[in-house]
Formats: sequence, structure tokens, C-alpha cells
Amino acid sequence: MPILDTNEIRRILPHRYPMLLVDRIVELEAERIVGIKNVTANEPFFAGHFPDFPVMPGVLIVEAMAQTAGVLVLKSIPDRDRKLVLLVSVEFAKFRKPVVPGDQLRIEMILLKRKASVAKMAGKATVEGVVVAEAEVMCKLVDKAETTTTP
Repeated sequence: MPILDTNEIRRILPHRYPMLLVDRIVELEAERIVGIKNVTANEPFFAGHFPDFPVMPGVLIVEAMAQTAGVLVLKSIPDRDRKLVLLVSVEFAKFRKPVVPGDQLRIEMILLKRKASVAKMAGKATVEGVVVAEAEVMCKLVDKAETTTTP
């Protein structure tokens, strides 16, 4: 049973299809989270990446990792409906094996450092126990009001 299903994740993250890249959270602790992304053949990016050899773009694997990290950061904040978690840096990203339709990404993120508005997390994505990607991400917590622009 998932700790958080898709509907609960949607209540935490502002992302929507096609950019919501976490289907469920299966483990959640104070400094660790595990998310699942089911990679299906009808993902919009497969039409062009690549038509004869569909591979999930590495940048979207990192985005799925960052979204999983964002759930951990936002889950513990009482006024999360007024906050956004923005990705501010990616370090040490490595891609070990292609992710293809039918794969299930298991994304494990561990909190390395956390200050009032910044969190640094390290993580890995695996498919059937094999590491396919790893990275460190830094996220910044901002008020939604700060991100709006006026003409």
C-alpha cells in the first residue's frame, strides 16, 4: 500500500500531467523518501526521444527525483499550499542505464542538509534493483506570491 497515492501527491505538489512524474510514495520518514514513477509507452516525450528506441530523457529522471524530494520538503510544512519548492541546482548527475517503457522507477532521496528555505538531497533511481541514475539536488522553498509576475 502506498503511503501517498497520486491524489495525495497532487495535493502537495503543483505539477500536473504531463509534468507530474511521481505516481506514489511508498516510504516516508523525516529525512528519507521513496517514490515510484511508472514509465508507460504513452509518455509524451517518447514520440521524439527516440521514435525507434524510446528512452526516458535523463533530465526527466532528475525532475522525478526533484519532485520526490519536493514531496518530502512540502509534506512537513503546515502552510504548504502557499509554498513552492524550486529546483536550484543539480550536482553529480550520472545516468547508468536507459529507462524504457514498462520500467518502474524507484526513486530514493535522502536529506543531506536543511536550512529554513533550502534543502539538499542525494538520491538514486533504480529499476528492478539496478541503479539507472543518481544525483544530488538542491531545492529552495519560496512563497507562491514571490513567483507571480504582474504586467
